[in-house]
Amino acid sequence: MTHDPKDALHKARQRLESAGSPSAARDASALISKVQGNASPWTPLSDAQMAELDRYVQRRARREPVSQIVGKRAFWMHDFTVTPEVLDPRPETETLVDVARQAPFSTVLDLGTGSGCIVLSLLHERPEARGLGADVSAAALDVARGNADTVGVADRVTWQVSDWFGEINGRFDMIVSNPPYIAKSEMPDLAPELGFEPRLALTDEADGLEAYRAITKDAGAHLHPDGRLIVEIGPTQAADVQALFEARGFTQVATHTDLDGRDRVVSGVFLPQNT
Repeated sequence: MTHDPKDALHKARQRLESAGSPSAARDASALISKVQGNASPWTPLSDAQMAELDRYVQRRARREPVSQIVGKRAFWMHDFTVTPEVLDPRPETETLVDVARQAPFSTVLDLGTGSGCIVLSLLHERPEARGLGADVSAAALDVARGNADTVGVADRVTWQVSDWFGEINGRFDMIVSNPPYIAKSEMPDLAPELGFEPRLALTDEADGLEAYRAITKDAGAHLHPDGRLIVEIGPTQAADVQALFEARGFTQVATHTDLDGRDRVVSGVFLPQNT
């Protein structure tokens, strides 16, 4: 028996709306596309495909992120593999990539790399550059390695298990990071989808600034003169993070906004005489 894909899509959307999904139409479309694979969206669905779609809709109705169900998320120029071991790449983080790619660099360190989306996107933009992705989670680095193959830069990136700078040697032209910046007190109010993502990538279990304190403290020892530190921030953290940069001697400290006009990235230039 076959089933009309338009009818299946409509019913999936209705179920997700009833479950409280904030993006039911988009979610239903992504899930049915996952089931159909490379087939035309007008191709009738088999009983087996309908059963598969039902399982996906049930998972999404429990507010599991669509990216984890379909196994990928579009970011910058590529689709990145996403698993429960890594933070779901978000459009706001593309602001960091956009700011970083406009600066000169031939070597880049990505702290808390997760899926690798930041460092791999930067290496795609800069074919002569080399990168190092570091993360405290070995499982996350396994995901990042696979994404490096997808992006086609695996020969220009290395990976290191490290708690911030703990296992990092050498200096770089640029250090980038999207660290955990959600305060512990804010966690209960987050969207249910975030409960499926690694907590250590979301919160520092404190005031949301601990990672920035650690990064700014030791970044100077791992940057070349005139090197840049560029980090993503929460939209209310610009003043606090800028102050941390300045206290550690960074100059040209600036805040950059995302497409919604919210403070999203802080950058600064390292000068040895200021540290």
